[in-house]
Amino acid sequence: MTTPSGSPGPAPRPGRVLLASPRGWCAGVDRAVRTVETALEQYGAPVYVRHEIVHNKHVVQTLREKGAVFVERTEEVPEGAMVVFSAHGVAPSVHVEAAERDLTTVDATCPLVTKVHREAVRYAREGYDILLIGHAGHEEVIGTLGEAPERITIVEGPEAVPDLTVRDASKLVWLSQTTLSVDETMETVRALKARFPLLHSPPSDDICYATQNRQTAVKKLAEEADVVIVVGSRNSSNSVRMTEVARQAGVPAAYLVDNAGEIDETWLEGVTTVGLSSGASAPEVLVDGVLRWLAERGYRDVEVVTTTDESITFALPHELRRDLR
Repeated sequence: MTTPSGSPGPAPRPGRVLLASPRGWCAGVDRAVRTVETALEQYGAPVYVRHEIVHNKHVVQTLREKGAVFVERTEEVPEGAMVVFSAHGVAPSVHVEAAERDLTTVDATCPLVTKVHREAVRYAREGYDILLIGHAGHEEVIGTLGEAPERITIVEGPEAVPDLTVRDASKLVWLSQTTLSVDETMETVRALKARFPLLHSPPSDDICYATQNRQTAVKKLAEEADVVIVVGSRNSSNSVRMTEVARQAGVPAAYLVDNAGEIDETWLEGVTTVGLSSGASAPEVLVDGVLRWLAERGYRDVEVVTTTDESITFALPHELRRDLR
C-alpha cells in the first residue's frame, strides 16, 4: 500500500475473524420473507404488509422494490386488497378490522409467537392473571397483549416487580416476548418468583430457539474476540440483545451495524480478533459484505465457531399453500 506521495503506507493488520454459527435468518424470518415473495409471485403487486415483515432495513427495502407496500394501520390497505401480517403477530382486533374491510389476509406470524398467543388465551380462559415479560410498544408484545388485555400486565424487567399488583397470587403465570435475552428474562422470572412464590411457568420456555442459539454463539465469540460486531437493524430486538449479551460475557466492545458501511475503523485499533454474527432477521448477504470489508483491512483468517446445528423449518401459511395447490 502506498500513500499519494509514493511512500509506503501502513500495512494491513493481520487478524482473524471468528464467525458465529448459527447466525442470521431463523425459520420464522425465512418463512415470513418467503410468504411475501410467494404472494407477489402468485397474485402480483401490490401486496400490502401490515408493519415491517421483519425488523431489517435491507429486507424491507428489497421487498418494497419487488412490489410490497408496508403500512402501519389496517385502514391504509384498500378495501378488498390482500394484506400480509408480519412475523411479529397481531392482536385479534386486527383480524376483525381486516374482515370489516373485506381484506384477503395471509398470516405470516412466526409459529413460536403464535404459541405464546395460544398460551395467553388458555391461561386467561382458566382465570389466570398473566405477567408478560417484554418491551411495551414492541409489535410482538402488542399482539400478545391483545389476546387478553384485561388479564395481561407487561413487566419490562426486574425493577418493575416491586410495584406489581395482582388479583390472586395463586392464579398467576409468566409468559415472555420471544426475542429477549435469556439471562435477562430469567433474572426477571427470579424476581417474580421471589415476590410471588406460587407463580406458574409456561409448559416450555417462550424465548425462541433461534434467539437462544444466537446468544449462546455470541457468548462463545466473546471468550476470544477483542471486539464483536453484530449485523442487524436497531429496531431488531434480538439483534440488540446479542450485543448486550456479548458485552455481559466480557468482550471489551460490541457494536450493532446494519451493514459494512456503518463500521468505524477506529473500532479495530489494537484488535487482532473480531467476532462476527448477525441477528435472526439479518440476511447473509450483509454478513458477506462485512467479511469483505474486514478482509480488505487484513482480517482474512476466518474461523467458523459452531455451537449448535439448526434444522428447523416452517411451512408457508396455509392460505398460500391452499392457493398454490
